[in-house]
Amino acid sequence: MTRRTVRIAMNGVTGRMGYRQHLVRSLLALRDQGGLPLDDGTVIWPEPVLVGRSPQKLRALAERHGLPEWSCDLDAVLADDTVEIYFDAQVTAAREEAVQKAIAAGKHLYVEKPTASSLAGALELARLAQEAGVKNGVVQDKLFLPGLRKLRRLVEGGFFGRILSVRGEFGYWVFEGDRQPAQRPSWNYRAEDGGGIAADMFPHWEYVLHELFGPVRTVQAQLTTHLPRRWDESGTPYDATADDAAYAVFQLAGGIVAQLNSSWAVRVHRDELVEFQVDGTEGSAVAGLRGCRVQHRSVTPRPVWNPDLPVAEPFRAQWQEVPDNADFDNGFKAQWELFLRHVVRDGPWRWDLAAGARGVQLAELGARSSAEGRRLDVPELDR
Repeated sequence: MTRRTVRIAMNGVTGRMGYRQHLVRSLLALRDQGGLPLDDGTVIWPEPVLVGRSPQKLRALAERHGLPEWSCDLDAVLADDTVEIYFDAQVTAAREEAVQKAIAAGKHLYVEKPTASSLAGALELARLAQEAGVKNGVVQDKLFLPGLRKLRRLVEGGFFGRILSVRGEFGYWVFEGDRQPAQRPSWNYRAEDGGGIAADMFPHWEYVLHELFGPVRTVQAQLTTHLPRRWDESGTPYDATADDAAYAVFQLAGGIVAQLNSSWAVRVHRDELVEFQVDGTEGSAVAGLRGCRVQHRSVTPRPVWNPDLPVAEPFRAQWQEVPDNADFDNGFKAQWELFLRHVVRDGPWRWDLAAGARGVQLAELGARSSAEGRRLDVPELDR
């Protein structure tokens, strides 16, 4: 067995997502299982180099997990020729400049979305990476969730017949921060810091719709700030200037209509925090993060509208659970494994910075659609 060490500069791991999903549940989980084995017997061994602004937080993380290297000097880390990959999970406003530095240093790139604060910036990063010849990827974790993998299985198997529509509900109540601490950082609710639910979630919806059902052709959106006053991590009140809810209708190639609601000001009355209902001529499905239920045309009951009588039909009981039929690993970890194989052995990969730019484009057009009160076309981007 040959161990192939891959040193990865991880910027932004003191944040919740960067720490829990990317460091602990992905790269450290790979180390716990002995590395990532390749077909030829080689084992990829990820070696994180923690990067951030707080030496206290970085030192604590490094000591907690037995990691020898951390730094608050990004330039020095990027100048280290033994570091092959730069990963970025910082706040959006800080990402573009850091990724440009990593490209200039010749590092392969794996970044969280959105890749930049504007479409122009996202396209520039894609162009620079292509010209530099560095391998690059964007986190598109929803595609690797068990529920959506089951949904893909249904789509590819022709279960739905002709797909008619997709309905999605995402969100939960994020506490304002006065009576209970907020579950999300305060910058999410300040537009000047790159916050906003459309900027955060529309890139997710773009790749989910694009990969499972087809490219988005038009968007009509309504963005709003339901809770204009919140309290930050220190208990100080501030004005929420970013949208905390976005209601959108997308038309996809082939005529499929997708309606997706995203909100940080909604109380959950669903089985999961995100659910997608897909309806087709031959069947329907409801998929969440992990579960997926179906109802085929042949067993669809015949509901009758009668508001004068109580509902007697157990609607939820009329659906069938889709079996796992596989072992599903953490979605972030699964995509990390593919990217590491791509870097080391040129394994297949399609979720690059150009694909990430489509998500930034959709968020930008969604905000413009809301501001102008009209439906907008979504032009194809030149790769």
